[in-house]
Amino acid sequence: MLTEIDIDLDDGRTLHAYDTGTGELAVIWHHGTPNIGAPPAPLFPAAERLGLRWVSYDRPGYGGSTPNRGRDIASGAACTAAVADALGIDRFAVVGYSGGGPHALACAALLPQRVLGVVSLAGLAPFRADGLDWFAGMAASGVASLRAAEAGRAVKERFEASGVGYDPEFTEADFAALAGEWSWFDEVVGPAVRAGRPDAWIDDDLAYVTPWGFDPADVTAPVLLLHGLRDRVVPSSHAEWLARRCPAAELRLSPDDGHVSIVTSAPSALDWLRARA
Repeated sequence: MLTEIDIDLDDGRTLHAYDTGTGELAVIWHHGTPNIGAPPAPLFPAAERLGLRWVSYDRPGYGGSTPNRGRDIASGAACTAAVADALGIDRFAVVGYSGGGPHALACAALLPQRVLGVVSLAGLAPFRADGLDWFAGMAASGVASLRAAEAGRAVKERFEASGVGYDPEFTEADFAALAGEWSWFDEVVGPAVRAGRPDAWIDDDLAYVTPWGFDPADVTAPVLLLHGLRDRVVPSSHAEWLARRCPAAELRLSPDDGHVSIVTSAPSALDWLRARA
């Protein structure tokens, strides 16, 4: 059973969190952009089989969480710690999808005594990472959106207000996943965009293209990186770079998957996580 709670932070802000409540190992889910933070319902059967307890939260500005203008990726670790503390959870694993991948890595880098393992699905590498052509292989509309973020908040706000279209160039495998059980994404994307105010995902995009506040090389926990070679939203070169940077990383590249369909590999990733955590 999924419960939702509001957690009051010391600075007066609120985080809206989710908890399935049972399981031997807590796994904290970090959502993509733009999503609210409800944990991934298609993975509930695998979690029940493995004894995993899903916990998650809306990143600041999404859903029921108070905005935090100027937040960086590293701030996700403090949010995660606050949620875990409120629920009485000491140690936990983290799973991040797409833009949630960097936030999951932030937890492992900045909370090393608490994070037992990391799974990142289609996650980003740091902007201007040494030896990585960050935009290579990315869909043109994604490049335009993130270049606007690179130019600063004012430019990004004008870009989003211009009515420009975004084409993620999903693959046939992506559309097949979205037509099946991963139609669940409709349930988390819709509430994130319904208000018509892009503030939260502007905050996300600005965080992706500015200093993250930590180095992935500081992640000592086991890390599994899953990425589709046909991904045009976040090119697979990002996962390859992270695999070289994170000391205990394992890389799994899927030749037939795109940005969405890679999540169909998540049940086996949870098996990997449970074995290590």
